[in-house]
Amino acid sequence: MFSVDRKDIVFVKPSKPTPSHLLSLSTIDNDLNIEIMCHTVFVYQSNADFCTKGEEIKDPASIIKEALSNLLVYYYPLAGKMKRETDGKLRITRNTDDGVPFLVATANCKLSSLNYLDGIDVKTGKEFALDFPSESDDGYHPLVMQVTKFLCGGFTIALSLSHSVCDGFGAAQVFQALAELASGKNEPSVKPVWDRHLLVAKPIEAIPPYMLDKASSATSPYLPSTDIVHDCFYVTEDSIKTLKMNLIKESKDETVTSLEVLSAYIWRARFRALKLNPDGKTNFSMAVGMRRTVKPPLPEGYYGNAFTAANASMTGKELNEGSLTKAVKQIKEGKKLATNNDYIWNLMSINEKLRELNMKFEAASGATMVITDWRRLGLVEDIDFGWKGCVNMIPLPWNMFGYVDLVFLLPPCKLDQSMKGGARVLVSLPRAAIAKFREEMDALKHGDDAAGH
Repeated sequence: MFSVDRKDIVFVKPSKPTPSHLLSLSTIDNDLNIEIMCHTVFVYQSNADFCTKGEEIKDPASIIKEALSNLLVYYYPLAGKMKRETDGKLRITRNTDDGVPFLVATANCKLSSLNYLDGIDVKTGKEFALDFPSESDDGYHPLVMQVTKFLCGGFTIALSLSHSVCDGFGAAQVFQALAELASGKNEPSVKPVWDRHLLVAKPIEAIPPYMLDKASSATSPYLPSTDIVHDCFYVTEDSIKTLKMNLIKESKDETVTSLEVLSAYIWRARFRALKLNPDGKTNFSMAVGMRRTVKPPLPEGYYGNAFTAANASMTGKELNEGSLTKAVKQIKEGKKLATNNDYIWNLMSINEKLRELNMKFEAASGATMVITDWRRLGLVEDIDFGWKGCVNMIPLPWNMFGYVDLVFLLPPCKLDQSMKGGARVLVSLPRAAIAKFREEMDALKHGDDAAGH
């Protein structure tokens, strides 16, 4: 066992004066379903080369704290307080007294004893992130940070960021800027742009009936449940390639991507694990970036939510029986539609109406799977604070609405060479469904002939 010694929380303020005013957010930012704090822990090895001879060992927590103070000059909204007002819209108030809650902790163990947090359970992972209970009359902090130092000289950085302020791409931009400032640059290479008015849509007149149709959705005997297990499954590059080649051979479609085949496989594995009824409808949704496809295009540096949903829908029987090629085809068509500007704005208009009506999707029923791919965000490879770069990152899905619906595709830990080019699949499922899900993922790992069927 290990213990974590926590210092007092301090509030880090911008190192220079910043504007004090009220900031509004976009239609996507205002979505009730994404008003959650997303906790992500980044793992850094010790780096003896970072210190020159005779120089005092540099303290990562002090360097990051100073860099955060400088970062907030550029990203000053993150030092404010966010609140949903009586009109149902989120706003950020920036006052000079505000700052980012920042905690320094020390763990009495080496990172290697925890396998650099690879495959760690969420309960243990929570030790390294600050769950700051900051809701008050004037709102809550959109950014909270914790730096934990280990006996080996390595450390972790936990970034707890409101999804209402930025998506994964935006979070990566913020984190990259923090790393640049920590490693000695005078300013971030990408200048932040707020401009949330660029993605404000007019509400649609009425919500489409299909979005309100719950009667036809598949149901699981295991849900609702309070006994939820978070588990990580490892898929090698060879397993993904084999599945992809089998499905290309079968569908005669050379444009099939690794993401599409892996998503379809997980969709079906999850259906089987949850024992969803075959005559019910099961839905698939993939977060798709739209920074380059929305019109008018967004400026470089925009760090707000800028994603839309690529959707697909099948009956359980269609998904479960026969080949996966039909599911792959539906996912591909959904992705193509998600690049259409009219589709993007129509979804935002629906979102605006849902917010007006104060409608939030009900707790997870299992019928819908939402997948988000973090492998292309550059969160592991590119972000270097001067300590050899990040070797691992893990999201911590706690207090997240509908997390049973949510599946993360994560880059592998850089220290695990056997997983190079592969993916980690993080799921949250009822305990009763985990064994069957593991069986399905093992079939993929062992390259079973039946994996595509």
